[in-house]
Amino acid sequence: MATQTPTQAETTEFGEVSRLKGIAFKYISFGASIVGILALGVLLAYVFWDALGLETAGTTWYLSYTATLLAPLLAFIVYARTRPTVAAGAFELFSVVLGGMMLTVATVIILSIIATPPVWFAYFLTVVGPLLALYVYGQYDRKATWVGLAMLGVVVLGPVVGTAALGVLGSLGAMLGSPGIFFLSLVVPAAGLAAFLAYTRLGLSRRQSLGVGVGLPVLAIVGVPVVDTIPQVSRSVWLIGLVMFGLPVGYGVANTARQRDRWAAFALPAIVVLGFLLGEFVVGAVGATQPSPWLDWQYVTSAPSISNAETAGLYPAIIGSVFLIVLVSVFTFVFGVGTAIYLEEYAPSSGPLGTITRLINVNISNLAGVPSVVYGLLGLGIFVNIDAQLGPISYGGFGVGTVFTAALTLSLLILPIVVISAQEALRSVPDSLRQASYGMGATRWQTIRNVVLPRSIPGILTGTILALGRAIGETAPLIMIGAATTKFSPPSGLFTKLTAMPMQIYSWAFLPSEDFRYGVVAAGVVTLLIVMLSMNSVAILVRNKYQQEAH
Repeated sequence: MATQTPTQAETTEFGEVSRLKGIAFKYISFGASIVGILALGVLLAYVFWDALGLETAGTTWYLSYTATLLAPLLAFIVYARTRPTVAAGAFELFSVVLGGMMLTVATVIILSIIATPPVWFAYFLTVVGPLLALYVYGQYDRKATWVGLAMLGVVVLGPVVGTAALGVLGSLGAMLGSPGIFFLSLVVPAAGLAAFLAYTRLGLSRRQSLGVGVGLPVLAIVGVPVVDTIPQVSRSVWLIGLVMFGLPVGYGVANTARQRDRWAAFALPAIVVLGFLLGEFVVGAVGATQPSPWLDWQYVTSAPSISNAETAGLYPAIIGSVFLIVLVSVFTFVFGVGTAIYLEEYAPSSGPLGTITRLINVNISNLAGVPSVVYGLLGLGIFVNIDAQLGPISYGGFGVGTVFTAALTLSLLILPIVVISAQEALRSVPDSLRQASYGMGATRWQTIRNVVLPRSIPGILTGTILALGRAIGETAPLIMIGAATTKFSPPSGLFTKLTAMPMQIYSWAFLPSEDFRYGVVAAGVVTLLIVMLSMNSVAILVRNKYQQEAH
């Protein structure tokens, strides 16, 4: 008969069993979590309060919007809480609207302001267009194994050809004009995508899907006379918005409309729009005192000022941050995920080479904990100060505080985090799936592309987006490489100087005026938070999509 008395070794290892200690640990952990969340909530509320100028609003203003907007929203949340299909539909509508707005703003900044339409047209013809054509052909002919190699060739050679022919292709694009360029490079490909989504995802017939595809360019042309009557919206912005905002929102609305049990989700946008309009009407009718926010349209479209808080803006810093984060995301995703795939799928795990692989993994893990200021010094040394001669090639760095230098330095900072998170995502794929793929005769690359990557993409995206969120808020590395704290114009190329939102906020925080230290700085922090939270929201949407497909 087995005894129930713990042995001496077990008693020494686990100690005396005490239920009281377990309960105390549970409530102490709970209390610490609540304190942390409350502290963060109070801080965010304080910043939003200053940025939106809510202290200047009258009581009637609060009561009006509580009755027309806040109360109906809370009622909808309570209603949707016990109806999963309605909540899913409302989340999808909210996500596509938020994602569409972000895509529109980012595309306008990247294509219209940073790259300029003629330059975008040149690289569309040499890089983006051929990649799209090859991808579509690969989907049409699954047996065409050369498509992947051809896409790799386009990625490598396309930028070289585009740069060499930039003058000729840029002149050709200039003849078309900005609206013509965006019509050919955005609206026409989007028409094909709309027809594809209508046929494959919404279940429409071929004729109906063709009508959807033709309808998009027709709407783009028909809407031009209407847009011309709105001074704030140019034809280029209309075409970009139609593709980047109209296409995802249209898909989300159609997807919700075709499921009858999700129809109640349409109440969410109706409550937001009608509640806001009704609130504006009531506030105007009763003459309520409205808030005087620091964060307004003037703030995000004006150059910074260090003397007048009323006219201070964050426009060059916003453009610089977007430019920076686009480059960092490209560098880290390509190099980080590529490194993780090699270390997990190709690198030897035994023998002398296996020892080297383990040493590399250990060093990558250690690099993830190095302070950011050290990476700033590394970037200063490698990308700014080194002056080397290698045969006919001389290297003198990429300039002090330039876009390219800043992007490479921040990429070094988050690369270890991206590699580690991608490795964990790849390890989470069961090995039995790989063996089953090999058993079916697939090669290693086919197994990685068709079995491993689709199941690990959610984890890879999660780690990458969290790392990008850290990069966009970093200040120390930018200070070390000499990025400007205040700049009055946005960057116009890879080798021009930039400033970023954290740098500009850091600069304003030390001005003696209270309007700068509390109002303008708070508006900058809220702008930075909105960009970061929007990035995370879109990442969550993409991750959920791939998770559903993986299961």
